Amino acid sequence: MMKGLESELKDLNSKPPKPNGTTTTATVRDDRPLLKSDSLSSTTTTTAEELQDLEKKFAAYVRNDVYGTMGRGELGAKEKLFLGFALVTLLPIRVILAVTVLVVYYVVCRVCTLFKIPNREDEQEDYAHLGGWRRSVIVKCGKALSRVMLFIFGFYWIHVSSNSFNQENKPQPEETGRPGVIISNHVSYLDILYHMSSSFPSFVAKRSVAKLPLVGLISKCLGCIYVQRESKASDFKGVSAVVTERIREAHQNESAPLMMLFPEGTTTNGDFLLPFKTGGFLAKAPVLPVILKYPYQRFSPAWDSISGVRHVIFLLCQFVNYIEVIQLPIYYPSQQEMDDPKLYADNVRRLMATEGNLILSDIGLAEKRIYHAALNGLFSQC
Repeated sequence: MMKGLESELKDLNSKPPKPNGTTTTATVRDDRPLLKSDSLSSTTTTTAEELQDLEKKFAAYVRNDVYGTMGRGELGAKEKLFLGFALVTLLPIRVILAVTVLVVYYVVCRVCTLFKIPNREDEQEDYAHLGGWRRSVIVKCGKALSRVMLFIFGFYWIHVSSNSFNQENKPQPEETGRPGVIISNHVSYLDILYHMSSSFPSFVAKRSVAKLPLVGLISKCLGCIYVQRESKASDFKGVSAVVTERIREAHQNESAPLMMLFPEGTTTNGDFLLPFKTGGFLAKAPVLPVILKYPYQRFSPAWDSISGVRHVIFLLCQFVNYIEVIQLPIYYPSQQEMDDPKLYADNVRRLMATEGNLILSDIGLAEKRIYHAALNGLFSQC
């Protein structure tokens, strides 16, 4: 089994790299679910003895909390009692409150967009370019209610610190001013809620998100850029051009919404930093690096190797959750970095790893699929 996984990993790594586009998980056109047992049909089952070898190879995706691998580890009697009590008390209360907040914000967005036609440039559709009181209400309510949602989820306190890195050996920028994009490591879907509460930026999302009840209108008010995963390469490059233009607009126009990108392309367990895609650096605009961490004792809020439903249940059953945020100064690219987006992305990545005490890893989404398929093979025997 391990030889099969290694050969498959070698084949994946030997494939020519895909064209760089935008930089979030939503831009990956492989739409297979990560945690389905059929995600890699050639992968069969693995044994418990091989699990340690897998965890060494795919360390960036390994869960280390009390719930264990895929959130399916064996729990002690005390932990089962605690979980059972939270399931019948804390969980339903938080679900009701979260849905209420979502509906309230949907109503706010609906009222603010009445009789207004969304911006439809570049085949995108958004309300992020509304002006006046409408935009002000959408942004202020969005920030406040996102923070309320985090509070409902148990994030009662958010510790934010600002780090200043050594720029003695870095040429001083010719320009200053607003960044065009926020660059963040990606640990959980909760990252989006934090960034909404902090700066209310635009994200990249699947086109289907725009059609979802409640969430669809909210995503348009955020100014999300929609990606059709099954689209042809030419369409995909078109979306990349839209992202680049939006980053430049945000840098040059104070009233334009900031872009928010996760250049790793997928989530980790929060201890590692994967290679950065270059889509967020093609605009040659300055970036604002932000590092998110989720300290934990029982359940890890990281969305690394666990199903979405199981993750939400365990998260809502944990009374207190924590976020630590490290905000770095705006990173202004040198001329050499502007001429070489790969160099620009790598330098920002190394800086974030150093300042956030994160481990650099060379694996990516393809390896994550292999790891998840192997885990499904292991647990299918249980």
